[in-house]
Amino acid sequence: MYPRIEVFGLTGMPEFRPGDSVAAAILASAESQGTPLRDGDVLVVTQKIVSKSEGLLVNLNSIIPSPFALAFAEPAGRDPRLIELVLRESRSVVRMDAERGVLITETHHGLVCANAGIDSSNVHGKETVALLPRDPDLSARTIREDIRRDPGGATVAVIVSDTFGRAWREGHVDFAIGVAGLEPIKDYIGTKDAVGKEIKVTRIAAADELAAAAELAGGKSDNIPVAVIRGYPFDASDVGSAPLVRERSRDLFR
Repeated sequence: MYPRIEVFGLTGMPEFRPGDSVAAAILASAESQGTPLRDGDVLVVTQKIVSKSEGLLVNLNSIIPSPFALAFAEPAGRDPRLIELVLRESRSVVRMDAERGVLITETHHGLVCANAGIDSSNVHGKETVALLPRDPDLSARTIREDIRRDPGGATVAVIVSDTFGRAWREGHVDFAIGVAGLEPIKDYIGTKDAVGKEIKVTRIAAADELAAAAELAGGKSDNIPVAVIRGYPFDASDVGSAPLVRERSRDLFR
């Protein structure tokens, strides 16, 4: 019998400021809308509220662009201060197109994405942008532990998600950038498929699939930055998101 999986958003979330407790806001929202958390729930928390609570907002007026940033930004009319900040938040540049002003970079976390994950959506202030959490796995663990310690809490898994584009595919998808409490990859290698053949290579990025499913319950403009996935049977794990990041030596496209 297949499990029945529910996905629903948490409404009434506050505008987060540095030092605010994401866990406390989640618990209050879940209780107020009549959906208190249960053991085994998976919480998918958008990166933006985590970054806000951790004080990772930057006013571009504080950034002095380098000569390279000025030269790269000019052809496409990009903001050289943003280009400079992207370079500072990157370990390496994977692809660049000055004519279109496109930068695909590898962040210090090892994530490959546009503009080092920096963006201004759902951030107040024309000159303000949000950076990725410094340690998304730690952010996820902190939320998970704070919820577990609360008298009205539960033992849950937490995914911190962000929206990335994809090579060869149009459209954007939410991915897991931080994970706590669940095994991020469902490994089928060595098992049998539906006709009895041995599966040799399939490893499903379950945490990414959960993040993508959660986005459908939240959207980008409805102020629903947290979703609850209920009924998904996962393996508990403290490994974090590291297994999702492909090592450069095994990457055929860099």
